[in-house]
Amino acid sequence: MDILERIDGLEAKFHEVSLLITDPSVIADQARYVRLNREYRDLERVLESAEKYKKAVNNLAEAKELFYNESDADLREMARAEIDELEPQIPALEEEVKLMLLPQDPEDGKNVVMEIRAGTGGDEASIFAGDLLRMYSKYFETHGMKMTVSSFSEGAVGGYKEIIFNVSGENVYGTLKYESGVHRVQRVPVTETQGRVHTSAATVAVLPEADEFEVHINEGEIKWETFRSGGAGGQNVNKVESGVRLRYNWKNPNTGEVQEILIECTETRDQPKNKERALSRLRTQIYDKEHQKYIDDIAARRKTMVSTGDRSAKIRTYNYPQGRITDHRIGYTIYNLTAFMDGEIQGVIDALQVAENAERMKESEL
Repeated sequence: MDILERIDGLEAKFHEVSLLITDPSVIADQARYVRLNREYRDLERVLESAEKYKKAVNNLAEAKELFYNESDADLREMARAEIDELEPQIPALEEEVKLMLLPQDPEDGKNVVMEIRAGTGGDEASIFAGDLLRMYSKYFETHGMKMTVSSFSEGAVGGYKEIIFNVSGENVYGTLKYESGVHRVQRVPVTETQGRVHTSAATVAVLPEADEFEVHINEGEIKWETFRSGGAGGQNVNKVESGVRLRYNWKNPNTGEVQEILIECTETRDQPKNKERALSRLRTQIYDKEHQKYIDDIAARRKTMVSTGDRSAKIRTYNYPQGRITDHRIGYTIYNLTAFMDGEIQGVIDALQVAENAERMKESEL
């Protein structure tokens, strides 16, 4: 099937979805309505690009017809000019449509919960976790994403043993999902007196945020506790129990195994808001656990080097003595570590997206 045939099929699908999202019975089913709205927006974007491509292809065909069959020299010259303008545009427009015709990950448009944890390397690993947080914070600032810290545990000499935060914006999961995995740093730690280079690590997890209706939680079975939040903040800290802790026994639908999930939230001094955010994190954790099989299936089927689905995989090395960053999934190496740690990470994200899209195109035979 060629691209134009695929586009025709999408136009029919777009018309069908347009009718469905105005159907009262669909609107009443929130889960289906939200899913169809996402599909509508995705199809709309694809068809906008497809329309440009079709118009260029048709105009080129008409210009060629005129050039080869017209006897008037001026008209032939005009047709020749149009051919010269359109021919170089077609491959780029076709490539854009091909990319958009690839099946989209339904998670890509979602906001995320990110977790950064110090790994091997003691205090230096905590300091590096803090450096990664700063790197991502700078990236979010320059790309219009909003970050809200949910909970954290500080390292003994700086940085974080663990920090969990939400990120919201446009296509957040689709952009940040490539950051999941083990990040390794090679440098002389501030705690090192002999000047030797040490290797430490931190893990990053990027989880798509679950919508309320995507996960079933029996709220009556949640055990809530409250406690006084620590940290800076004046007299309120010691007087008001604004921090919340929830415990919930989740049953794995695939194995039947029961696992306790423990979540703490000290994000605000408003206890109801902290409860709401803790519930949101619970939904996301359960959604992530229930979708891990889906992620594993994709990884096994595609055997992709980019999105393995394995969060324990070492994905990137930050070598300070050489000023080098290497992404091991695609053999991508650059020597601008200072700028990279200042949030200029778009280059590696783009390279990972290109590599993954190339694999997906091969599979889709586009």
